[in-house]
Amino acid sequence: MKKGLVFVLSAPAGTGKTTLVRMLRDEFPLIVESVSCTTRPPRHGEVSGKDYHFLSEKEFEKRIKSGDFLEHAKVFGCQYGTSKDFVVKELEKGKHVFLVIDTQGASELRKKKFPAIFIFLSPPSIEELRARLIKRKTESPESLEKRLSWAEKEMTEMKNYDYHVVNENLNVAYDVLRSIVMAEEHRIKG
Repeated sequence: MKKGLVFVLSAPAGTGKTTLVRMLRDEFPLIVESVSCTTRPPRHGEVSGKDYHFLSEKEFEKRIKSGDFLEHAKVFGCQYGTSKDFVVKELEKGKHVFLVIDTQGASELRKKKFPAIFIFLSPPSIEELRARLIKRKTESPESLEKRLSWAEKEMTEMKNYDYHVVNENLNVAYDVLRSIVMAEEHRIKG
């Protein structure tokens, strides 16, 4: 393809979105993951430039004002945004860019009529999501409840997406996601 496609993948925290996109990226060199900017402090083991671009609140606000973000949203008190420049450059190289973003950011892109394929990834149930988040050990009990409440709200947005994938089994979810990418590469009309 002369120009790549943009795939927007939204899902509640702990659903496996980052894992699935990295599996795609490892199999297909044509796929790149957009690394979001955030004002959130790094979690244990996170690397700036790989997991997120960690910015100060002041730097983030400066980038909003200069129009550097394709989309941005405030989630759990922290800012998140997608670099417009990165996405445009990768698309021009013929790469497919995956934006792993919140439903707020996806909604912003839809309002702007930004050309993208929107995919919603959900857990098999809220109970399973709870178990995954507990196993991940990144959330306090209060934070866990906030995330689960937010997940229920996010799941009501599923109807606004082009595709819905349930991650009950990682390999099956990967096969479905992979097939969406291949089908979209061969789409004649949009």
